[in-house]
Amino acid sequence: MDLDVFVSAHWAEWERLDELLHRRRRLTGAEADELVTLYQRTATHLSKVQSSAPDPALAGRLTSLVARARSAVTGPRKASWRDAARFFAAGFPAAVYRSRHWWVPTALLSVVVAALIGGWIGSHPEVRAAIAAPDELRELTRPGGQYEAYYSSHPAASFAAQVWTNNAQAAAVCLVFGALLGLPVLWVLYQNMLNLGIGIGLMESAGRLDTFLGLLLPHGLLELTAVFVAAGTGLRLGWTVIDPGPRSRRVALAEEGRSAIGMAIGLAAVLFVSGVIEAFVTPSGLPTWARITIGVAAELLFLMYVYVLGRRAARAGETGDVGAADRPDTVPTAA
Repeated sequence: MDLDVFVSAHWAEWERLDELLHRRRRLTGAEADELVTLYQRTATHLSKVQSSAPDPALAGRLTSLVARARSAVTGPRKASWRDAARFFAAGFPAAVYRSRHWWVPTALLSVVVAALIGGWIGSHPEVRAAIAAPDELRELTRPGGQYEAYYSSHPAASFAAQVWTNNAQAAAVCLVFGALLGLPVLWVLYQNMLNLGIGIGLMESAGRLDTFLGLLLPHGLLELTAVFVAAGTGLRLGWTVIDPGPRSRRVALAEEGRSAIGMAIGLAAVLFVSGVIEAFVTPSGLPTWARITIGVAAELLFLMYVYVLGRRAARAGETGDVGAADRPDTVPTAA
């Protein structure tokens, strides 16, 4: 494509679009129709310039022109409570459901890894000796020791806030940095499963594994599920970099990235629930069976939420991405 000829042929259209965008008075009906037509043409022109004759200055001017025109055509839009309700009723569960082929295997493999680490530590005294001195290990695992005192060491409200913040940050790392080929996700998973495996191994060696599981399961089922969902979604985002499928890599990353950021918001709500359970139920005086029942109930409700509402929304075409009105325009690409 001859860039000079192309610019000469369409310069008047761009100038006219810029003039309409700078009008201070309200546009007439004919002018509004002309604005829409010129906006669509300019978006196509931008696509041709980017694909056939990349020129930074011209591409920058047309990008700015298209963005301003799109804003004028679509008008400003404010988020509402209806958007939040739609997100939690359809968008978030659909996104989690669509990622199930990633986070379910991630969860199963991670639990197996934690169990293997725990079994290795529990059956090898020399490994436990490398973790801490005998006195420190006894302090960790004895009745009323550090593993048990951890859950009641701070006021419940502040402890819930601290737990929620830490877990939400871990989930956000998995979701946001998954595009780095999933490497940060694997590191977060490794750290979590290593800590879990150490706890299992040390308490099992002290003959108090039942106590440890009684403290872990009430909040840990939902908490770990949220972490696994975040990790699986991050790994899926990393795989999109390698294999975007029928979409262009840029479009695929944009769509999956927006969905992942939305999931970070949804998982923050899930982790808030698990943090409340960890702060108020785990250290409570309820019998162990009652505390575990609460944790199992919370986990089952979340899975029902995903596999009932999420499946229904996904089959209706929901992906977890923002609404069509809020997505960038997709313009044709010149062959």
